[in-house]
Amino acid sequence: MKIRPRRNRSSDSLRRLVREHKLSVEDLILPLFLVDGISIRSEISSMPGIFRFSPELAVEECRAAAALGIPAVALFPALDEKLKDRTATQSYNSDGFYQKTISRLKKEVPGLAVITDVAMDPYSSDGHDGLVSSDGRILNDETLPILAKMAVSQAQAGADIVAPSDMMDGRVGFIRDELDRAGFTDTGILAYSAKYASNYYGPFRDALGSAPKKGDKKTYQMDPGNVTEALHEVRLDIEEGADIVMVKPGLPYLDVVRAVAEISSVPVAVYNVSGEYAMLRAASQNGWLTYKPAVLEALTAFKRAGADMILTYHAKEAAEWLAAK
Repeated sequence: MKIRPRRNRSSDSLRRLVREHKLSVEDLILPLFLVDGISIRSEISSMPGIFRFSPELAVEECRAAAALGIPAVALFPALDEKLKDRTATQSYNSDGFYQKTISRLKKEVPGLAVITDVAMDPYSSDGHDGLVSSDGRILNDETLPILAKMAVSQAQAGADIVAPSDMMDGRVGFIRDELDRAGFTDTGILAYSAKYASNYYGPFRDALGSAPKKGDKKTYQMDPGNVTEALHEVRLDIEEGADIVMVKPGLPYLDVVRAVAEISSVPVAVYNVSGEYAMLRAASQNGWLTYKPAVLEALTAFKRAGADMILTYHAKEAAEWLAAK
């Protein structure tokens, strides 16, 4: 045989030399859960090894992430139920612990990019990403001003990028207009453009206490069977001013990541979500797979599919492993 593909696999050095897609620490974004208080580091039962941090400990975690070369963090607030209401008024409270934590992070870890979450569910007494009507409908247009006030408040606190995760129609353009009107023309928008109504979000909702009180999110999050619709959503968000688009979840939607990467004129992110993290943790704890190579294989799959950046709870440990290579 003249053609023997195995020649290029015959040693580790050759395999590294011809590798088509390479994972780097620069690809990683670390999601962090925040809680108000002091000296709080509470483990999330459904996500072993992942914690809710009070602000000063969140700063320490971010400093450690930056030291590993991780370029960005994505922040998610867990609020006390008594602070939640129908219109999510705490979401744009300039004196809220979330805004204060953003400002503190930008001051104490200035080289780290801060991405903030724009959605009503962590602040809503209904647990939905949009305003809920008296008959249980999610009100799209009435939600947009709330999201915009939230985004502007986060930009005022120092957010580098705001990330609308709500899946309301038209929210990217509405937020872009309000950010520009408030003078935050340099604040970026990472749009959760193809966010599916997935069963893989359970541990995340456990971490934030943000599950819907009634109904589900299927009238605004996408049907898992659709790909063409995802491309439509991506194109709309780019037209409205998105600087980065995202597919969520990750591993069950690698085909969507590939399809989006092929048509997107802006960088593509993917969210390696809580359920995916929990599966690998549980399987490794039960001895069903070896954790480190399984994690690196999964993260490399996102790069192979076309993602430019990966939100992942594995970010710190992956950064350590990559540095040790």
